[in-house]
Amino acid sequence: MWLCLVALLSFHEFGHAWAAHKCGDDTARLMGRMTINPIVHIDPIGTVLIPWVLILAPMLGIGLPFFVFGWAKPVPVNPSNYGNRKRDDIFVSMAGPAVNVVLAVVLMVVFYLVGAWPEKLSVQHLWGNPAVMVVFLSLILCFFNLVPVPPLDGSHVLRHIVGMSEETYMQIAQYGFIIILLLINFTPVFRFVSQISFNTMFFVATSLRLN
Repeated sequence: MWLCLVALLSFHEFGHAWAAHKCGDDTARLMGRMTINPIVHIDPIGTVLIPWVLILAPMLGIGLPFFVFGWAKPVPVNPSNYGNRKRDDIFVSMAGPAVNVVLAVVLMVVFYLVGAWPEKLSVQHLWGNPAVMVVFLSLILCFFNLVPVPPLDGSHVLRHIVGMSEETYMQIAQYGFIIILLLINFTPVFRFVSQISFNTMFFVATSLRLN
C-alpha cells in the first residue's frame, strides 16, 4: 500500500507542475519535477519515515499518541511567471487534487474491468479490498488537500478569496504543520474528509454503474 501512496502523491505533484507549466511557469519542469517518476517527489520524512511508522507501529503493538499523514516534496513554483497571478495560483493549487479525482475514477473503471472491484461497494471494503483502498486513498489526498490550512492546496484559494497578503500567509504557514496535526487529532476534520471521500467514491461507482 505504501507504493500506492507514493504513486498517488507523485501524480498529485505532477498535476501541480503541469498546471504551472501551462500558466507560464517552467520552474518545476526545468527542475525535473514535471513527471510521475516518484523518485523526484519523495520526501524522506513525509513519504518514507512517517508512512512506515504508521504501517509498522500497529504490527509491533505500538500505540501512537497521535495520527499523522504522508506528503511528498512540494513542487517549486514561481508565481511571478504566471500570466494572471491570482487566477493561475488557484488553478495550479487545484490541479493536484483534481488529478487525484481523475485518477480515482480511472482506477475504479480499470479495477472493474479486471474484476477487482466489488459488486456492491460498502465501508467494509476499505480494509478488505486493496482496489477500493487505493481509490479511497486517492480521494483522501484530494479532499484533505482542500482543507484551507497552509501549506495545503485549499489555503491558496482561501488566501485569494479573503484577500490575505502574502506576508500574513507566510506567517501562518510557519505553524501550518502544527495546525494540521491538531485538526487531524482533535477535531472531526479527518473523519469528515474520510466520509466525503467514501461518499464520492460511492457516487461515482453508482453513476458509472460499477456497483
